[in-house]
Order: sequence, then structure tokens, then C-alpha cells
Amino acid sequence: MQQAGSHASQSASSYFDEARSADVVNARMGADVDPRLKQVMEVLVKHLHAAVKEIEPTHEEWFAAIRFLTETGQMCNEWRQEYILLSDILGVSMLVDAINHRRPNGATPNTILGPFYVENAPQYENGANICLDGKGEPLIVAGRVTDINGQPVPNAKLEVWQTNDDGFYDVQQKGIQPDSNLRGVFTSDATGAYSFRSVKPRHYPIPSDGPVGKLLGAMGRHPNRAAHLHFIVTAPGYEPVITHIFTPDCPYLPEDAVFGVKSDLIADFKQIDDAEAAEKAGLAAPFWSVTWDFTLAPVTKSA
Repeated sequence: MQQAGSHASQSASSYFDEARSADVVNARMGADVDPRLKQVMEVLVKHLHAAVKEIEPTHEEWFAAIRFLTETGQMCNEWRQEYILLSDILGVSMLVDAINHRRPNGATPNTILGPFYVENAPQYENGANICLDGKGEPLIVAGRVTDINGQPVPNAKLEVWQTNDDGFYDVQQKGIQPDSNLRGVFTSDATGAYSFRSVKPRHYPIPSDGPVGKLLGAMGRHPNRAAHLHFIVTAPGYEPVITHIFTPDCPYLPEDAVFGVKSDLIADFKQIDDAEAAEKAGLAAPFWSVTWDFTLAPVTKSA
């Protein structure tokens, strides 16, 4: 009888109980589970159950959440990842990036890659114009790539891309925009300097025709990204920088839909209305100019 009672007591602790729900679920984990997977799942179950207990959803609300996740998955295909978009609008993408790119003071901070990066963009000489459709306000971008001690980093690779003046990337408008419009690769010279011509970036909406867009609307949020240029800067021996630079006059800076704006990435875009300067640059006045330096941190050896 004592043995049976002990068995009953032990079994009872394995059965579902509202107060101990997360503990009961996590106790079912196998003995040979990968330690990292075990840690991740235990934390997720713990916080998920805590959220459900705080929210106390009805069955209808629970099923609405299931429907939302189903529709989000159904919206994914080879060129669109609705779950990444969901991660973006909840600030999770930026948080994961921040955790994985803690850098020394003074190093250029990261921000999200975005879904429209394309490998093997055309390579240009410094000073070349990447705007192929002729739309928008002319812009000259120039600066240097240095290390955290201010020394030049020659032969750094700078990949740049942006939307056109209608707010679309070239890959969103195949057959409308020229291929590789507003997209290019540059190399810093012996002094770390780089330069190119483009157009002043403008704000644009993230895809809002799916479940994530509906969620944004339901939360009273807009889908707009603050105006920016994308960069990836790489050089041997240094941590890659995946980042943007933002225009200071964009109304969406403090409410970028994916939380991509960092104060250190807001650049000083100056409008130049000088005929002589315009002629020297080969542009019509007025035009825009921005000077932006990238500071790279050395690769740190893992322990």
C-alpha cells in the first residue's frame, strides 16, 4: 500500500496543473536533449505560460492567434518571409542584432539587413552614379573607412542599396526599374576614402498586405520605414558592418516600423545650392551631399 501511494504521489506531480503548468511541461524533456535546445525551450515555455496566465485568453482569442500564425506561414514564399516581418515589427530582429553585435565605443553600429539585399551587385569606381532611372534629387555620398584608432582601412568593400524615388527597390519592380538600379559595390582607396552618386532616399512602407500588416493596423501603427541608405562594409580582420544611414528630416525617424533607427546612424544631409559646386560635381543645383565615415572594430577571437 505504501508503494502504491508513493507511485500515485509521483504520478500526480506529472499531471497537468494550472499553477505548475510550465514546470509540468518542462519536466517532460528527455534526458539526452541538446543542452542549448533544453535551455531555449524551458525559457520559452516558462514565459509563454506566464503570458497566457496574465492574458487569460478566451477560446475564441486563442483560436484567432492560431489563425494568425497559420496565415503568416501561408504568406511566406521564396521571396517573402512574413515571419521575419513579424519579428521586425515586434522589435525582435533589432534586439537579436544588438545582442550579437556589441561593439567598442566609437565603432559604427549595426541595424537590420532588410529583405532586399542582393549579392553580386555591380562594382563601380569611386564617384560613379548608381541611380539608373534618373528619378529623385541628386546626392553625393562620401567618407572614409577607418579602424577604432582612426587609421584608414584601405580596400574595404562597401555594398550599398536603396529604394528609388517612388519608394521601391529594383527587385520589387522587375521590368519597371533598370536591373541593379540604386545598387552597387565600391572599394575604399589607400586613405580609406570612398564616394558615389545616388539620390536622396525617401521613406517607404514595408509590405502591409498580409497578416503582419493587418496586425500593425489593429495596433494603430503605420507600416513606414524611415528614409535610409543600406550599407554592408567588410574588410579582412574586421567585424562586418550591416547598417543604414538615415536622413535627419524624415518624419518617421522616431517611429520607424521595424525599430531600425539608432541615433548614431542619423546623418547630416546638406542641400547645396551653389552653381560652381554643382558644375564641379557634374550635377545640376541644388543637390544633396552627405559625408559619412565608417569605423570598423577588429574581429575578436572567441573564447
